[in-house]
Amino acid sequence: MRLTSKGRYAVSAMVDLNKQQTEGPVTLAAISERQFISLSYLEQLFRRLRESGLVRSVRGPGGGYLLAKESVDISVADIIRAVNEPVRTTMCENGVRGCHRGNRCDTHQLWESLGQHIYRFLDAVSLDQVCNEDVFLNNVELGDVQNYIMQPEVHEAKVNIASIS
Repeated sequence: MRLTSKGRYAVSAMVDLNKQQTEGPVTLAAISERQFISLSYLEQLFRRLRESGLVRSVRGPGGGYLLAKESVDISVADIIRAVNEPVRTTMCENGVRGCHRGNRCDTHQLWESLGQHIYRFLDAVSLDQVCNEDVFLNNVELGDVQNYIMQPEVHEAKVNIASIS
């Protein structure tokens, strides 16, 4: 499985924000100092988090960021998706490239299903659970598996009968 620093840093920053916002808006400089994440990188992440509706900014003196929703309503997967960080379990792109010379490898379906299961888990874990150190497998209620099954793409072919004759 591959989750790069972008997703990890975004989750860490959101945990920090949730814990610190009780005193009011939290500056990115303060998060940067506590989490050892560069300020410019946090600015990029928080732009995406704001655009996704997970955080809101407060301008002016004493400004900074606050969660835009309750922490119980923000999943870890929401955060990862907001920063456009895919959780990759295969080397494939678009289901083929990266496999064996343009063909799917024999284990592709295994790794693709694992990736879907990881998102199912991350969707079930709230920011609140992470902040309260309550992420135990027996406490996580996984969502309906049907929501994570990739449906085959249906391609419609439209033919203009009048142009054939």
